Amino acid sequence: MKRAVIVNAKRTAIGKKGGSLKESPPEQLAASVIHELVQDLPLPVDDVLMGNAVGPGGNLARLSTLQSGQPMSVPGVTIDRQCGAGMEAIRLACHLIQGGAGEIFVAGGVESTSQSPFERRARFSPESIGDPDMGVAADQTAKEYGITRKMQDDYARISYERAIHSLGEGYFDEEIVSSQGLPQKDESLNPKMNYERMLNRLSPAFMNDGTVTMGNCCGVNDGAAAVLVMSENKAYELGYQPTLRFVDSVVVGVDPNHPIVGAVSAISELLAKCGLSVQDIDLVELNEAFAAKAVLLSQELSIPYEKINVEGGAIALGHPYGASGAILVTRLYYEIQRYLAKYCISVIGVGGGMGIAMLWERPE
Repeated sequence: MKRAVIVNAKRTAIGKKGGSLKESPPEQLAASVIHELVQDLPLPVDDVLMGNAVGPGGNLARLSTLQSGQPMSVPGVTIDRQCGAGMEAIRLACHLIQGGAGEIFVAGGVESTSQSPFERRARFSPESIGDPDMGVAADQTAKEYGITRKMQDDYARISYERAIHSLGEGYFDEEIVSSQGLPQKDESLNPKMNYERMLNRLSPAFMNDGTVTMGNCCGVNDGAAAVLVMSENKAYELGYQPTLRFVDSVVVGVDPNHPIVGAVSAISELLAKCGLSVQDIDLVELNEAFAAKAVLLSQELSIPYEKINVEGGAIALGHPYGASGAILVTRLYYEIQRYLAKYCISVIGVGGGMGIAMLWERPE
């Protein structure tokens, strides 16, 4: 079986809904990362796989591929697994390579909440089961698992502090596309903000007696991210140095009333499948749409915060739905080089009660 590796990864800066990227349609955001990934590639990719959650509909991947200037012979397919769509695109590309269905793929995700034609989200689950909004669901799960407001605020503060440190060190500069005339800085993060004071002052955001606030959960955002995935043999043949090697993945379903549990179930199943323990994993990139999700992951699987989102996460930077899973993998692509990790995991809990986890390793 062929082995899939990532040889490059890029993302746009993350903008607020109605903010710095509001004039950029999703195909332009996606095209910017596609172009930057393939501009030095000596041959066309086999396919472009892009995740998207809130529109505008149609085959956005194909539109973005053509927008980026790729040959008309390069197709494209758009994937909707809601906020897991970007990671699902990468997961599928890796498995296609393993199965011999291609050698080179661009895979990732894009979202423009600013230009979405939909006022509200699509249904996640039948009402007979329960279809709560994500914030309400996070509040309910936090209450059920004994996750307090203080626990969530403490984790959120860590996320902000780590992201500000990473900004100061210039880590994000490596990730963000440097062309196409797009902003170079993530819009939500403010180094001058006193985040601890802000966290203490905020009221519950979704339920009157809830513990989730606008400070310990993510915002609503625009952005795109993608990776260049190859078979390992093809990468070496073309002179690339693989940085992440795909090991395995799982996707799980959980109670739609408690979607943040999906991340816990996905990692648990992935570790069991691969014969590994938490102690074997050096880095975990989690889509921390809610601090409660990170607290739950640490609490249920005994994963220390020192391994989770070591350079900050979505609470600090934002959550452009369909792009977020691809942003996690992009972050790992650069982090594994800095921290000399052996094994790392990207994981996302998905609306409607799902979870996706991918296991990566450093090539020898």
